[in-house]
Amino acid sequence: MNALTLTKIKNHFPDNSLKDVTVSIQNELQQLKGTIKTGSQIAIAVGSRGIDNLFPVVREVVIFIQQQGGNPFIVPAMGSHGGATAEGQAEVLASYGITENALGVPVVSSMETVEISGGLNHRIFMDKNAFHADGIILINKIKPHTDFHATYESGLVKMAVIGLGKERGAEAIHHHGVYGLTQLIPESAKVIFSTNKIAAGVALIENAFDKTMMVKVLHGHEIMNQEPALLAIAKANRPVFPVDQIDVLIIDRMGKNISGVGIDTNIIGRLKIYGQPEPVRPAIKSIIVTDITEESHGNATGIGLADIITRRLFDKIDFEITYKNISTSSFLERGKIPFIAENDVEALNLGVRNCGSPVPGKERIIRVKDTLHLGELYVSDAILNELEKKKEIEIMERKVPMFDDQYGFRPF
Repeated sequence: MNALTLTKIKNHFPDNSLKDVTVSIQNELQQLKGTIKTGSQIAIAVGSRGIDNLFPVVREVVIFIQQQGGNPFIVPAMGSHGGATAEGQAEVLASYGITENALGVPVVSSMETVEISGGLNHRIFMDKNAFHADGIILINKIKPHTDFHATYESGLVKMAVIGLGKERGAEAIHHHGVYGLTQLIPESAKVIFSTNKIAAGVALIENAFDKTMMVKVLHGHEIMNQEPALLAIAKANRPVFPVDQIDVLIIDRMGKNISGVGIDTNIIGRLKIYGQPEPVRPAIKSIIVTDITEESHGNATGIGLADIITRRLFDKIDFEITYKNISTSSFLERGKIPFIAENDVEALNLGVRNCGSPVPGKERIIRVKDTLHLGELYVSDAILNELEKKKEIEIMERKVPMFDDQYGFRPF
């Protein structure tokens, strides 16, 4: 199918992005006035997740703490990410612009932890530098998790337990599989928040365009009560494919800055976790992934969610980092290497064959940049025929050739 042409469409999701995130975070931070003592050491916990406007939000939190007379510093709160090394985690933050030079405050990266005793039957850990600070402010995006669905998914609560817990905290939870994620995270969080170490949290919610739509500052004691409502807002605003039945899904890139598992499982309808039921929709027969982002630093966690990858992607995988992340999570299926195609044309031909050879011209094919950006996508005629009359769908360009002379996809 090296003569493949697709139609580029725009899926008009509601555009409810914040007009000025800096003003929004400044206004929200006023709730914390008077809570930071002069001379106090405040740890700002920042994770590995790609977040829209992360740098300006962190910058404004730093400035606010300084204005209140506090001494802020940054700590990575990303469990075992970054290869589970202090250097690797600092590099992940640096890839988002979070550095001492850029912010004027120290980035204190360490894998040392303090064990918090809570009388539970599992262990709870916290970053040593954060634990010994006078207070901790968490900064994270609230979103549906790619491994499980529960009262608390990706957000401030999980960051307090697994992110700040570093490798030991992540392993303590993941050792129990999905039960650890759904049940032990809330139990552990109650213990952590009872220490009063968590002074506040900055919750960020993004819309279907991966843009900031809400900033909410919560006092530490408010986080567990209010995060579930924020998660519901995030779920209601996530992007989805315009159809449920897809033969071949082409994903141009995966990566840790796109999803914690590289490819958002909520978008593709695949979990690949033993004992967990697979989502009913969307139903996708073949998933092709052609590349990985630079920001992933070779971490290809989630590669096993695909059926076919390219040699280009495979050659960029850092297996030491990838396997460290996957072994910590215990979801080994997601680390299995798919069929490796030598180029994009071969990948597509294999993907179509994997569907049971649909009738030529009737193939249901979608191409996306990644699972964060579904506002613009390419679709085959079989799908276009279903969407053409929908008011939220705009046709941008018909019959666009997909391949160049080197058997590769043209830039998205």
